[in-house]
Amino acid sequence: MNVKTISGRMSAEGKRIAVVVSRWNELVTKQLLEGALDELDRFGATDVEVVRIPGTWEAPVAAKALLDRPAGRRPHAIVALGCILQGETPHARLLSSDVANALMGLQVASGVPISWGVLTPDTAEQALDRSGMKHGNKGREAVQAALESLSVVEQIRASNR
Repeated sequence: MNVKTISGRMSAEGKRIAVVVSRWNELVTKQLLEGALDELDRFGATDVEVVRIPGTWEAPVAAKALLDRPAGRRPHAIVALGCILQGETPHARLLSSDVANALMGLQVASGVPISWGVLTPDTAEQALDRSGMKHGNKGREAVQAALESLSVVEQIRASNR
């Protein structure tokens, strides 16, 4: 049996990475961004653009604008960061679902990895725990997912030639 395995490599060297980050719940998103930038630095990124948006709702339109750039300026991967606190109404669930679906659609249509670093906790305490306290930093994890996905996609494309 012939088995070929493709595994992602963690490197940002020579890659254009965009980080789209929400200002809403800034106490949390500031920490997510800090973790993401530290992780990008750790993996050798030298071409990083941070796009600040009002809230997570605006992430898909910002990502689309980045993807519409000419090939030499288009990011190789996008990291989406935000925090949607659940609350007592269905609004937050609808918002997170709509944003996730829109980003997934952009990712699939463009072939550019867009990682999900959007927290959807029930409480502010849970959000803080996931932005650098008890449960690590989901901004770091989103960068790792973006880089690994980018590597896998590039390897698959190279094997198709």
